[in-house]
Amino acid sequence: MSGVRVLVGTKKGAYVLTSDGKRERWDVSVPHFAGWEMYHLKGSPVDANRIYASQTSGWFGQIIQRSDDGGKTWHQPGTPPGETTGPGGQPKGESNKFVYDTSQETGAPLTTHQFYDGTQHPWEFKRVWHLEPSLTDPDTVYAGVEDAALFRTTNGGKTWEELSGLRGHGTGPNWQPGAGGMCLHSIVLDPKDAKRLFIAISAAGAFRSDDGGESWKPINKGLKSQYIPNPEAEVGHCVHHIAQSRLRPELLYMQKHWDVMRSLDAGETWSEVSGNLPTDFGFVIDVHAHEPETIYVVPIKSDGEHYPPEGKLRVYRSKAGGNEWEELTKGLPQANCYVNVLRDAMAVDTLDKCGVYFGTTGGQVYCSPDAGNSWTPIVHDLPAVYSVEVQTLA
Repeated sequence: MSGVRVLVGTKKGAYVLTSDGKRERWDVSVPHFAGWEMYHLKGSPVDANRIYASQTSGWFGQIIQRSDDGGKTWHQPGTPPGETTGPGGQPKGESNKFVYDTSQETGAPLTTHQFYDGTQHPWEFKRVWHLEPSLTDPDTVYAGVEDAALFRTTNGGKTWEELSGLRGHGTGPNWQPGAGGMCLHSIVLDPKDAKRLFIAISAAGAFRSDDGGESWKPINKGLKSQYIPNPEAEVGHCVHHIAQSRLRPELLYMQKHWDVMRSLDAGETWSEVSGNLPTDFGFVIDVHAHEPETIYVVPIKSDGEHYPPEGKLRVYRSKAGGNEWEELTKGLPQANCYVNVLRDAMAVDTLDKCGVYFGTTGGQVYCSPDAGNSWTPIVHDLPAVYSVEVQTLA
């Protein structure tokens, strides 16, 4: 029988949750990298045993970890055994070095960007927010970082090189951080066009490359943001997450800082599909594996109050690509629930009865084995959940 492996990154460690195809009984691993912030873990689509993880600390910096046995053991790629840290505890090895390209080859300055007060501020690497393994090569992975930039490894995480065409395409110096910093948090690889990539940045917007990441264009037409000087500007929109239908790759969905959006043309234009949601603020959005127009969001009360409206944890599902939404509450707390669901904390498996998973800042991870109709908690008491990814295992 097929099974699933759920990879959970939290504020204080990573966890691997496994089950068979029924998704009723779960094995929960001990914490990996206990005490470290684990912003994201994701497995390779072509090698289920290959998993990459972003491990970070304000004291010790950024570490990339890799597992070649499904999360049982881990190592820092490119770092000799026994030499993982220096005398002060700082990580060693080329796999941990994310160096911005400061050349002028792209034709635009790559040294500064706008800061909160509108002045220019140097680009400073802080952490890796998102790891996106290639759809065809287990050794190739894309990394979205803060300050916003896109990096790629082609040797299994040993070394990383910036795809500087993103920052250098012309608008990079105008990007400005949002409340949580300036992070590249969404990376989407087109399953039908190997050269097409989508990314999203808070608070710059969404961008697309049609040539493998060499050149980029903003894809924000139709977005409106009331908190910037020009509400319909080319860049400056606080996109929280983007998701793609794997069956119809031109069909994209977006949860923005206010507004749920849809694009039918690979991001060329966007339209609002918030419809009858109780609030259209939120962080996470995802798509059913087999139904391109079935999507999921978790509404949050407001940009200042990051918890479910009325203290009721509700997932909302649309089977029409948005606008018409139904609340899904069976098995979820409907009183005194004040958790948040962060932008990378939802995932969908590819089993016949599509499973949906999400984690909360209260440390719960929920599973729906029936595409959202009912929910059960896999675990209750983890640290705050940053990310949830799922692997469907043969």
